This record gives sequence, structure tokens and C-alpha cells, in this order.
Amino acid sequence: MQKIIDRFISYVTIDTQSDPKSTSTPSTAKQWILANRLVEELRDIGMQDVSVDENGYVMATLPSNTDHEVPVIGFIAHMDTSPDFNGTNVRPRVIEKYDGKDIVLNEEENIVLSPRYFEDLVQYKGQTLIVTDGTSLLGADDKAGIAEIVTAMEYLIGHPEIKHGKIRVGFTPDEEIGRGAGKFNVEKFGAEWAYTMDGSQIGELEYENFNAAGVTIRIKGKSVHPGYAKGKMVNSMLIANKFANMLPPKEIPQRTEGTEGFFHFHSIKGDVENTVLEGIVRDHDFDKFEARKELLQKIANELNFRYGNVITLEMEDQYYNMREKIEPVFHIVEIAEQAMKAAGVPPIIKPIRGGTDGSQLSYMGLPCPNIFAGGHNFHGKYEYVPVQSMQKATEVIVQIARLTAEQQAGL
Repeated sequence: MQKIIDRFISYVTIDTQSDPKSTSTPSTAKQWILANRLVEELRDIGMQDVSVDENGYVMATLPSNTDHEVPVIGFIAHMDTSPDFNGTNVRPRVIEKYDGKDIVLNEEENIVLSPRYFEDLVQYKGQTLIVTDGTSLLGADDKAGIAEIVTAMEYLIGHPEIKHGKIRVGFTPDEEIGRGAGKFNVEKFGAEWAYTMDGSQIGELEYENFNAAGVTIRIKGKSVHPGYAKGKMVNSMLIANKFANMLPPKEIPQRTEGTEGFFHFHSIKGDVENTVLEGIVRDHDFDKFEARKELLQKIANELNFRYGNVITLEMEDQYYNMREKIEPVFHIVEIAEQAMKAAGVPPIIKPIRGGTDGSQLSYMGLPCPNIFAGGHNFHGKYEYVPVQSMQKATEVIVQIARLTAEQQAGL
């Protein structure tokens, strides 16, 4: 247990936040610190063909130890952490034998991680938790995944009696800003399929996700002295508000679940003359996804007719539901499910209410379901990870490697 704790903490104390405003890859120079450390560590544990390319993508190989042909498989995690919350000076704290009660993260600021609000905590009573100090995110998304993959490879190297085929591992930058798969060299990676270790609670196994688009609405108004504005002023902020209110009021993140889609505006900046409204569109069903984009265009057209071509609507598809690419090779999900059961983990198969590198990689020719990494409450100060969940994720990786080889041998 201590080895994976130490490994995880060594990763999360490196600030690797990505930056959506940057045009470089990686988007932040500090991601190179972890990339280079991982290159050294992978070589130290005995991995081969270890490399990091000019864009910060780390890859390595564990050669096959079988005498029969086995499909090349891969395991992938991302190095960056979310820009949504502070990721600098991460100071993790290890809590042994969690007692099921409130955890005071920061006494001075009265920041408390409570099972009364975060009900999932209860299931980890008696386990070892790693939490934040209340001033930053933790980074279990997705440094738990990295720790699990490296630990699993180290275990397989130390236990040659476990037969497996060739395994490729990959660590990507910039997943949190939607660019993790953008410059991933699928041909160089050379796997028939892979698994992203980027899910949340123990047992999660996911092979479908949202179809996603980003939306920018630019509104031009006319500023006139308010005392003499009748019939002349056009307030772009009020039009932005009208636009938002013309969308279905129940189809927002806080009122949807499961496979239900939504509209979400996450930023508004403006004054009388210029307002910019930014948001996202999400839906698991592709036809409904397209209908949502059509509704946005319809509203823009209606308001342009009413106010005189004041709205410019920009929409860009970001990723698609990977289910379409996974279902034709569904045995890769079944192997993961069997591996979880072999590790004593009841599978929780459900759709992702978000995206993952795996969705983009699946459309790039690398089918890539998503497996739990164990963390909870990502992207904020209440993030935590049970160490036992990381251990189980490591076991699942080992079991996937073993089962893939055994099934190919007909055992």
C-alpha cells in the first residue's frame, strides 16, 4: 500500500494544470516536469521503448512474455489537472482507518469534507483516504490513473509467472481542456485497443459518453445616453439573458442525470454594446444532440429577426459518443468486466456524463473504454481518493493483461 501512496503523492505535488488559453502543446510548460519524471521512472522499473515526443506525450512498452500471439493492448492516463480550481502547492494528507465522520480539511477556513453532503464517503469507512488541505484540488484526476498503470507494470515485471502479451502505456497532456488525444500518435502507440484509467469510483466501467459541442454567442448592442434611449438603445446583455431564457429550463446540468442531455452556459462577459455568452451542448443520443444545436440556431435566427442581426452564433463539435466505435469490438468491455470480477470488484457499467481521451481515441482508430481510477469530487478542494480503490484498479490492469493472453491461448 505504501508504495502506491508514495508514488501518487510524488505526482500530485507537481503542478500540472493545463491552460485553455494557451496554443502550445503541452499548454503549460510545467507539464513537462511530470512527463520527464515519468520517462525516468518507467525506465527505472524496466519498461522498454520509453519515449516522450515534442508535444509531451509519454509512451512505453512492456514486452510480451508469452510464446503465442496476443493482441497488443494499452493503458492510458492524463498528466494534467483541471484549470477549474487551484492546482498549485497541493498538500495531500493521508487519513488511515477513516472513521466515517466529518474530515476537517482546513480548520482556519472551516472547510469540511462531510459524509452528510458527500454520501459516497460512507462506503470507505475503515479505509485509507488521501484528501486535500482545502486550498487546492488533489489531482487524483488523473494522477491516480498514472500511479495505477505504473504500479501494475512494475508488478507484472516482478511477476513473470503472469503471462501477458505486449502492453503499451501512454500518458497525455491537456486532457482537461479537451486536447488530450489531439496529437496522440495512434500508429506509433500500436495497440489494437486500450483502456483509459480515468473513471471515478471503484467499479466504474464506461464505454459511452456525451456527444459534445462548444458554443459561443456574440451579441452586438447600441449604447445611447439612457436619458434619451427610447427606441434607440439595444442592450446586448438583456438579449443574452433573453437567449438563455428561451432554452428549455429543465435541460441544464443541475436538473439532468443518466443519459439526459443539457445546455450549459458557463461564462458571460459584456456591457451594453457587446456581450459574449459561452457554453456547451451535451447529449448521448446523436439525433438529440443535433436537435439541440438546431434549437440554438433557431433562437439566434428569431432574435436576429427581432433585433436586426445582432447575434453571431459559433458552434464547434468537440467529441462524440464512443459507443458507436466500441460496440463492434465489445469483447474489450467484456474482458474488463471479467477482470473486475476476478479482482473482487463488482462492475458498475454506466454512461459517462462527460468526455474522456478515450472518446476521441476511439474515433481515431483506437477503441478505448474507460475504467475507474478511484477518485471522487474531481476539480475541487473536496477531491479525495481511497487508497484501496487505487490498489484494486492496479489489480484490474493486471487481470486484463492476464485474461487477454489466456483468452487468446484458448485457456
